[in-house]
Amino acid sequence: MEPKWLTWAKELQAISQSGLTYTKDVYDKERFEEIRRISTEMMAHQTGMDTEKIKALFANETGYATPKVDIRAVVFKENKLLMVKEKSDGKWSLPGGWGDIGLSPGEVAVKEVKEESGFEVEPVKLLAVFDKKRHPHPPSAYHTYKLFIQCDITGGNGIEGVETSDVGFFPENGLPPLSLARNTESQIRMAFRHVNNPDTPVYFD
Repeated sequence: MEPKWLTWAKELQAISQSGLTYTKDVYDKERFEEIRRISTEMMAHQTGMDTEKIKALFANETGYATPKVDIRAVVFKENKLLMVKEKSDGKWSLPGGWGDIGLSPGEVAVKEVKEESGFEVEPVKLLAVFDKKRHPHPPSAYHTYKLFIQCDITGGNGIEGVETSDVGFFPENGLPPLSLARNTESQIRMAFRHVNNPDTPVYFD
């Protein structure tokens, strides 16, 4: 789904990051730094962003390059799906965010639902593992895996959070404008298929 230039830039960045982590040769280090510079310039040229900003966002990590992990909680009540309105873009998404060091995916889902919606939940089922680049999200600087985890409400009340301005439950035929960086319509439809057909197998791509 993502532009080919973005795929190439991210692959070059990953090669350079891993190479800089493991190389012991000063000449190889120079070569990997040059690959990182090229990947940064590709991003800057295609996006129009300042090169230094691209470096800080895109080429500042160390260690072996791996995908980032985004956790999304799927919470139903009376066949309606819990969603939160994001302050950043005014659109709606499943509660969620980046995985946290020290927390399991289920624990992240519980934390994010509480922080963003006010509800207390418990995780019950993994619904899907999406490779973000295979879905119609806007272009992203990071290669991301998205985990959708079904949760049941155990308490709490709907309240806005630091990053959210509203909370609501929506039927499948009445979805609000979606925050496409976080979730797509096809992914939301998948969530409804699971609640309507509990034996649906876990999806992955």
